[in-house]
Amino acid sequence: MEKLPKVGALALFIIVILLILLFKSVVTIDSGHAGVLYQLGGGVDPKSEPLGEGINFVAPWNSVIEYEVRQQEIPEKMSVLSSNGLDIKLDASVLYQPEYENLPRLHKEKGKDYLRRVLQPAIRSAARSVVGRYTPEQLYSTKRDAIQQEIFEETKKIVEDQYIQLNNILIRDVTLPPTIKEAIERKLKQEQESLEYEFRLVTAQKEAEKQRIEAQGKADANRILSASLTDKILQDKGIEATIKLSESPNSKVIVIGSGDSGMPIILGNQ
Repeated sequence: MEKLPKVGALALFIIVILLILLFKSVVTIDSGHAGVLYQLGGGVDPKSEPLGEGINFVAPWNSVIEYEVRQQEIPEKMSVLSSNGLDIKLDASVLYQPEYENLPRLHKEKGKDYLRRVLQPAIRSAARSVVGRYTPEQLYSTKRDAIQQEIFEETKKIVEDQYIQLNNILIRDVTLPPTIKEAIERKLKQEQESLEYEFRLVTAQKEAEKQRIEAQGKADANRILSASLTDKILQDKGIEATIKLSESPNSKVIVIGSGDSGMPIILGNQ
């Protein structure tokens, strides 16, 4: 009878140990995440497959390092120099994610702090290289899209072998020294006013040319018409008009043969 409590205590102890081991063997990984298996005897195998989201069973003496594998964004503010040595501040957003299939290699070689160790230095290096090719005026106005694309391409070259997938780099703002910004805005305003003046001048010239052509066309038409109207034609037209008037029901007095050309003169029309 004394052995039964001891057996029961031992069984309870074993059950508790088994529950603890089972609990430690079950690893749940959230959606959009993946796990890297760390084995107590050998660390991380860079050739192993990442653990997917959901429930995973591992040996209780091993552990799992979890990574977010969805697209992520980090804001990046940089101070770089333009081609003429002026300090330019860039405000950018970097869209990235770790390469899922290479997650064990990323952890083995870079660790969880791969942003600080790899991605951010790459972005800053590319930004210094690209911005250094342009003047402040180009950065402020015409070349912003081109600069954004060049920074993205150069950064991508740096990190493409570092197990990081770079999706995009977006330049949100370019900040110039106040005096340079004001000078550029004045210049752009003057250029715009000059373009507007040239447009009005060209429009006025085209309108004047149009009016000249129309006037010339009317003059040519009148000259041709005058050349075609002979005395005989005018007399025939006058006869036709007189006949039509004589047929009109309105009262009138017609003097026959009293005109300079022998045409009737209409004295009244009531």
